[in-house]
Amino acid sequence: MTLRSTRSPLRSLGLAVVLLVATLGCAQPAADAQNADQTAEAASDSTDLPETNYYAIDTPEGRMVVRLFDATPQHRDNFKKLAAEGVYDSTLFHRIIEGFMIQGGDPNSKDDDPRNDGQGGPGYTLPAEIQPDLIHRRGALAAARQGDAQNPERRSSGSQFYIVQGRPVSDAELDEMEQALRERIPDSTFAFADSVRALYTTEGGAPFLDRQYTVFGQLVEGYAVLDSLAATTTPRKTGRVGDPRLADRPLDDVPMTVTPLPDYAGE
Repeated sequence: MTLRSTRSPLRSLGLAVVLLVATLGCAQPAADAQNADQTAEAASDSTDLPETNYYAIDTPEGRMVVRLFDATPQHRDNFKKLAAEGVYDSTLFHRIIEGFMIQGGDPNSKDDDPRNDGQGGPGYTLPAEIQPDLIHRRGALAAARQGDAQNPERRSSGSQFYIVQGRPVSDAELDEMEQALRERIPDSTFAFADSVRALYTTEGGAPFLDRQYTVFGQLVEGYAVLDSLAATTTPRKTGRVGDPRLADRPLDDVPMTVTPLPDYAGE
């Protein structure tokens, strides 16, 4: 199942939001909520973080390279810290929806119980660092989180992230999303800038997530790998969904390894 639909733009947005809640509202253990205030301490424990903001995410389909944003320093340093500690290595892209995003980074995905994937983390959450100019364009790297009802501050998961594949959207769809986002952000003056509209109507993305989740990086290499991963077979794609918790989990595991690239000069 993808976000592409023959229904009206408003209907498509409704379906997208349902998918969003089911897909990105990762449930954190109770300990994570209790330890939310430990974020700054957890991020600053590492004194030898790499200077580079470029990281490789190696998968069975090949390598993706992301650039972390300095505008989101807590998410940037937390990603560096977890990568340095090997937390991401052998975790899975445990939830994939073609035309939307690929999600991973849950330590639970290393164990033998696929039903707890999406519920784990490092024992803390991160305060939101939502920047208006960091949008969910194709290739955006962003932090998963619990939904607004449980998490009104929109704190991010301590480890889970997603990379947007998305799709091009029409101006009519953007008009509908704009109206909906004014209520969800909330900001009665919200409007997509002309330059943002141009990106979404050409290269695509997931604009209905803007200003609600922390975008903290961008894919700079490996878009073909992203598309190949997004095309992975899942129970939802086969039409044989048993346990709904596993509907978007790849039938074949998609592990990752995350490493810094101190000499990267690809951009």
